[in-house]
Amino acid sequence: MDKKFLLLVLFAIFAVVPMSAQDDGDKVDRTPKIHGTIRGKYEYQTEEGEGRFQVRNARVSIEGNVTKVVSYKAEIDLSDEGQIKMLDAYTRLKPVRGLDFTIGQMRVPFTIDAHRSPHLQYFANRSFIAKQVGNVRDVGATLGYSFNVGFPIKLEAGMFNGSGLTDQKDFWTNNINFSAKAQFFLPRGFNITLSTQKIKPDNVGIMMYDAGAYYHAHGWHVEAEYLYKHYSDNAFDAVHSVDAFVSYDIPLRKCFFKKISPLVRYDYMSDHSDGMRYVDGEEDTSGSLVINDYQRSRLTGGVTLSLDLPFISDIRLNYEKYFYREGAIAKPSERDKIVVEFMTRF
Repeated sequence: MDKKFLLLVLFAIFAVVPMSAQDDGDKVDRTPKIHGTIRGKYEYQTEEGEGRFQVRNARVSIEGNVTKVVSYKAEIDLSDEGQIKMLDAYTRLKPVRGLDFTIGQMRVPFTIDAHRSPHLQYFANRSFIAKQVGNVRDVGATLGYSFNVGFPIKLEAGMFNGSGLTDQKDFWTNNINFSAKAQFFLPRGFNITLSTQKIKPDNVGIMMYDAGAYYHAHGWHVEAEYLYKHYSDNAFDAVHSVDAFVSYDIPLRKCFFKKISPLVRYDYMSDHSDGMRYVDGEEDTSGSLVINDYQRSRLTGGVTLSLDLPFISDIRLNYEKYFYREGAIAKPSERDKIVVEFMTRF
């Protein structure tokens, strides 16, 4: 608890200590920007007849500039499904226009949906790609370059420990994980994103390849993404995962809500292993890779009600219908459910 308390104290200090809004020498605005996201929800599993309230996220972040070329970000989640987690903690350098170097703890540049912050998600619960298959945060360094060839292109590549967020103090390795991502922001609201990532959670190397595209214009957001996950030495069958959804914004006038957005999603994943070895359900280096998530598909439908407030605030109403393969075992929270979520961003 001491470490958690220290983190809270540090965030409090950042929030209340007066800082110079501007440096007269280089005219840099050094005022820290504080943001937060709170997601509270109620879920009801229709077949079991059971429900629960949950605080899915209570994130607070601080970011700002030190000089013209140096910036920073620190983000903590005070309730990530009831757990306190330090998320982003990095310094970013921008020595020349379009080029940036980032070092610290961050979301690995990979996929479309897994890279979305909670307040930017379209549905109350993340896709299988974002939650199980392609969700990686790690400690390392990235290099990014943005340029224009008639339309913007953003390239990112990085190297990472592979230790995750909590195992850093005595972690040493001769294996480097890497990730690379290219985004093409085409005219008329189209985007194509290609990315790849190599990880080694235990003794088996894993390569992932992701391709996605979306259209975002005139109130529509149409998106499709495919991820292929390969385990070295045939330690586990390759995983295939798909995420596809459509959302449409309907503006409302003279109403309590700013807009209403009906949306529908289909996502799928084959049998999936997290890359760790297990014996009798416990991590054990004498064991082997096992199925952590059974093959399933899911159809999600619902609406998002957006409030017209000085900050972003949405009410997400979703119904999720799961389809498991024969012999699969459903996890307690991966079953048919109705979800009502209130999301506030400040």
